[in-house]
Amino acid sequence: MRLACMAEGAHEIAILESLSLELARKAGTTAKAYFRRQVTIENKTSGGFDPVTSADRAIESLLREAILERYPDHGIVGEEEGTHSADSRYTWIIDPIDGTRSFMTGLPLWGTLVGLVRDGSPLLGVLSQPVLNEVFLGAPSGTWLIHPERRERLRTRQCTELEQATLASTHPDLFAGAAADAFGALAKRCLMSRFGGDCYNYAMLAAGYTDLVVEDRLKSYDIVPLIPIVEGAGGVVTDWQGRPPLDGGQVVAGATAELHAQALAVLNGAAPGASEEPAP
Repeated sequence: MRLACMAEGAHEIAILESLSLELARKAGTTAKAYFRRQVTIENKTSGGFDPVTSADRAIESLLREAILERYPDHGIVGEEEGTHSADSRYTWIIDPIDGTRSFMTGLPLWGTLVGLVRDGSPLLGVLSQPVLNEVFLGAPSGTWLIHPERRERLRTRQCTELEQATLASTHPDLFAGAAADAFGALAKRCLMSRFGGDCYNYAMLAAGYTDLVVEDRLKSYDIVPLIPIVEGAGGVVTDWQGRPPLDGGQVVAGATAELHAQALAVLNGAAPGASEEPAP
């Protein structure tokens, strides 16, 4: 009976994984059609600049339709269209373009994020970067970089010391006040730090090219799809207090448990509190 249940569970995951890759292909085709072309840009906030483009809206609408056609009882949380059936056992998390600023300025360091949460825990995560013909898949079987012609297993770099670590973050303006001091203290301990990249930083951590990603004021759709990608490659992702970052907020992702623990110690020693200012 146990073996039968395990086989049934594996079959279910295989079907869901196939759908997640289908969603990545759909998103990639649509995103490429908009990229480096004139798109409509709106500002979603009056207290700064939070852009949304016609590409963001088109991609999310397409993905929602595809999910509900297959699984009408599944929940969806998306950046642009909000929440559908939040009490479902399965909930899809969508960020149609993570890195909208990069997208609208013609830079390829953005991606479509699709994650699947089961019973409150991240199960699958996909990052699609169609300009580079890359799909990063995080699943119970591990993390994979999928090209049109091949698939390769990814592992994080086994860095265990801050002094040898490369640190990445989207933008210094994510941090303010005590959080900025905390990030600055960590950056001084690391070998080097780089800004830019958005979701792609986490993919490079999974691929073994970056060792730490630290950010603040994220939303759930910014990070939940990336958790299986980092963890499936051997990394660790938590908030700055060491808890699962399912609601976003302050996030630290490390290539190894040792490195992650050192980063947490520095961040909490300098400033454990979150900034209240709006994200850039």
